[in-house]
Amino acid sequence: MTAAPDCLFCKIVAGEIPAEVVHTTERTVAFRDINPQAPLHVLVVPREHEPNAAASAAADPATFAEIATTARSVATAEGYDDYRLVFNTGAGAQQTVFHTHCHVLAGRDLTWPPG
Repeated sequence: MTAAPDCLFCKIVAGEIPAEVVHTTERTVAFRDINPQAPLHVLVVPREHEPNAAASAAADPATFAEIATTARSVATAEGYDDYRLVFNTGAGAQQTVFHTHCHVLAGRDLTWPPG
């Protein structure tokens, strides 16, 4: 899969919808969440469309791994050594955009369990 025509994140990756992009690689794009839940709340998405984290990991393990390294780069650039990565997979887990994305959260007490 390359892109899905009605996918919000595919449109952001393509530059068709504006976003505050903070980091890009050959395989990923990272941009600020429009409804931040922490001082640092960035989404890291693969450029290639897959509907969720499990599908991305199966389709392209190297890109899936790059999501994590991009997240680390974003957190480090923003001055955070401690951060949380969150993947919501499926509507029951509150996934609302069905393009793989990782939430990078930092800058506040991230209690456990989350929620």
